[in-house]
Amino acid sequence: MPAILAFLAGLLIGSFLNVCIHRWPRDLSVVRPRSHCPSCEKTIAWFDNIPLVSYVLLHGKCRHCGARISWRYPAVELLTALLFFAFVSIHGVTLAALKFCVFAAILVGLIFADFEELILPDELTIGGTVIGVLFSIFAPVPESIAGFFLLIAGIQASHHVQWFLDSVIGAVVPALVLWLAGWIYEKIRHKEGLGFGDVKLIAMVGSFLGFGGALYTLMLGSIAGSVIGYGYIRLTGKDPATYELPFGSFLGAAALIVALAARQVLG
Repeated sequence: MPAILAFLAGLLIGSFLNVCIHRWPRDLSVVRPRSHCPSCEKTIAWFDNIPLVSYVLLHGKCRHCGARISWRYPAVELLTALLFFAFVSIHGVTLAALKFCVFAAILVGLIFADFEELILPDELTIGGTVIGVLFSIFAPVPESIAGFFLLIAGIQASHHVQWFLDSVIGAVVPALVLWLAGWIYEKIRHKEGLGFGDVKLIAMVGSFLGFGGALYTLMLGSIAGSVIGYGYIRLTGKDPATYELPFGSFLGAAALIVALAARQVLG
């Protein structure tokens, strides 16, 4: 029953994420105006804004002008709901489950925003990092690297202090490594190879998953981005020198996989 309720909550959060994905990259408010059709600008009634259900009943079209509704809307709602269901099923009704559900919602927003607009909104990256660090005060980070260093230094600290330090280390160190790699690439190739939004995304991932989780995300996301990105470029005949790969989308998807397997991978 809790997992079913989490699924329903995920549908509602997914519906709000669709607003964020559309508006934040365009520097628009997510509060006002009310949801409206991008084509005819008619306000969408509440009964046409029910997650998944309205899309099916409307056959994926605006009630007023008949314009196509993007597939992204039901995809975001369903994906968010399934992730909420999965994390509550794995962790039960716990603070850890809430933490991972929030993490999943942030990642879904980033994945689709980068895929559509090649923008990773600060509201989700920087804001998400702050949320991840705050969660670490009360909920454990999947692995403890801080505990190891504290033990070597002979310092005794509570679990809560260790979790907080793990979150901060996870946010700062992998982000610095990624930034340094991008800086070196730019100096050698004389062109930007990595957006700063990707660096902030990794900081956010590390604040939730810790140092190891961020590194796993970097490795998995880089491999997927290279293989899938190269295949897409070859298949579509795009110019590899000018095509901008939504690397943040690959990092976000990788982070979701690591989060779902956190118990097995990170402990």
